[in-house]
Amino acid sequence: MIVDQENHRRSMIDVTNLEELKNGVSDRIADPAFPCVGAKSALARGTLKILACHCLTSGWDDVRIHRTLLDWAADYRKDPQGLRSLAFVFEGPLTLGETAFEQAMWERIQSFADKDHWLGQPYDHRVSSDPNDPHFSLSFGGEAFFVVGLHPNASRPARRFPSPTLVFNLHDQFEHLREEGKYERMREKILARDRDIAGDINPMLARHGEVSEARQYSGRLVSSDWQCPFRDPRT
Repeated sequence: MIVDQENHRRSMIDVTNLEELKNGVSDRIADPAFPCVGAKSALARGTLKILACHCLTSGWDDVRIHRTLLDWAADYRKDPQGLRSLAFVFEGPLTLGETAFEQAMWERIQSFADKDHWLGQPYDHRVSSDPNDPHFSLSFGGEAFFVVGLHPNASRPARRFPSPTLVFNLHDQFEHLREEGKYERMREKILARDRDIAGDINPMLARHGEVSEARQYSGRLVSSDWQCPFRDPRT
């Protein structure tokens, strides 16, 4: 069977409704009820970058996403001022439940980490690569990141977005907020706003160093015996 490779490739990588996907993220963050004031600040300052991708359950965009993470880390080291966030929004699937979303999210993260290792990128020495360690964070391009997973079927209202979305935040920028005495005030604002829309505070939230942040990434309520499926090859 002869396949038109160019047409096949184009149909796979063309993300339809590009602006609609991006606007779905920015409009949700701009919603007055959305609790994360950090994300709102990044959106208002123009330091929220949103990339539209094909499919969360496919590795099609993994190289592009990882390259963007490397660039994001390098740019931050040149100018580590202000809050910034990097969001990857996927066309679908829109029907994933919380467990399936969590699985797909970790498959993508594993792929990014494998590429970081293959390129010889160092793991950020300020955090642990062990997802069971309370000081765990991901590392890309030598900078620590944590992830916020968002999708249409999230049980927490704050995590409910029109399309599957992975938001990568630099760990170091929150350390700067701690040093400036701003982190706890921002955290309290977010918790109060989250309680206003959900009726309670997200029980999965914890400060870095208390329990592994890996438990928080997907937004799903996980049990005390939950095992993270991620293993960084540099561990």
